[in-house]
Amino acid sequence: MAAFEYTALDVNGRRRKGVLEADSIRQIRQLLRDQGLAPLTVEATAEAEDDGRQTSIPHFRRKLKGLDRVLVTRQLATLIGAGLPLDEALSAVAQQAEKQHVSALLMAVRSRVLEGHSLAASLGEFPASFNALYRSTVAAGEQSGYLNRVLENLADYTERQFEAWRNVEMALLYPIVLFFLAILIVGALMVFVVPDMIRVLDNMGRELPWSTRLLIGTSTWAQQWWWLALLAVAALILGVQSLLRRPAPRLAWDRHKLGLPLVRRITKAASAARYANTLSILNGSGVPLVDAMRIATEVVSNTWLQQLLKEATQRVSEGASLRAGLEGVGHFPPMLLHMVASGEASGELDAMLDRVARHQQAEVERIVATLVALFQPFMLLLMGGMVMFIVMAILLPILNMNQLV
Repeated sequence: MAAFEYTALDVNGRRRKGVLEADSIRQIRQLLRDQGLAPLTVEATAEAEDDGRQTSIPHFRRKLKGLDRVLVTRQLATLIGAGLPLDEALSAVAQQAEKQHVSALLMAVRSRVLEGHSLAASLGEFPASFNALYRSTVAAGEQSGYLNRVLENLADYTERQFEAWRNVEMALLYPIVLFFLAILIVGALMVFVVPDMIRVLDNMGRELPWSTRLLIGTSTWAQQWWWLALLAVAALILGVQSLLRRPAPRLAWDRHKLGLPLVRRITKAASAARYANTLSILNGSGVPLVDAMRIATEVVSNTWLQQLLKEATQRVSEGASLRAGLEGVGHFPPMLLHMVASGEASGELDAMLDRVARHQQAEVERIVATLVALFQPFMLLLMGGMVMFIVMAILLPILNMNQLV
């Protein structure tokens, strides 16, 4: 069976949307009529052609967000731990989902499971929603027979990741809003307020101070060429994004970031946290260490570090210890190396990796919070200084005229 999304009218004329499973669109329409609904649209969650046959593999326009993934993973772990079969657990979670695209995705996964595929293979049809870490962990849980425990660990991991990134985003929200507000206020002054004052100063017929002449020139340029400034900024952003999509410039930039004083510290701490956390959850779920290292390498966003970690994975596969392999990377904090060595010696590598990941993530949040705390007064001073310059540039000619009188 395949999953279908429908829109129908009930007896009161209200629109109703949902997801149903059936063998064809005709069967869906019949099911809706049996429920007293008038079908308006019925569409497969997606349609893919394979040897001329319609399949139930969906290509969703929207992917699972962080919080949705956390809730789905937690609910699946609870239901499977309670003894429900996998297909019934997926159906129950899909029915409880408030968002239709989440329900449709889960019903599509359930369809694949009913066709005989494993849960990991079914999730593999949706790589945008379930990354390699997620799928590998689920596969390890299915192979070991402890899927509910693995899902619990995975839910804890995804929840920590979501909370960490949300804390960073919330910390950055206020300074970003303040920055754009400062640009908006100064721009409005230069375009709408300053020109009126300029006309008054021009009528004086006296030589103006350099600050006033600079203000007049800036205001005139802003009125005539503001659109050019916006286009230049947009072109610069798009150009940088396009350049960083290319492998060679991206690799060079990522390598350069590891040499910048403050950016280097944040990049190293964030990469160490993500790598250690991923390695901990995979190794603890029964994934072999070398395979876990390969997957954890893909989680690191810095492409230069990825290359170094691939070399470290190769050294470990050749018989080196994990500590020796990571030490060759040269960009991980000493604390990570010491904790890994202790974990290997004591047989508690998973716990040590989890501990160091938490510490590094807390370090990232601490650095970001410090930068935000410094950025806020800096922006206030900058905005106040610009407004003061505008006011003084306008008042100086008037004060000079009063002194002459």
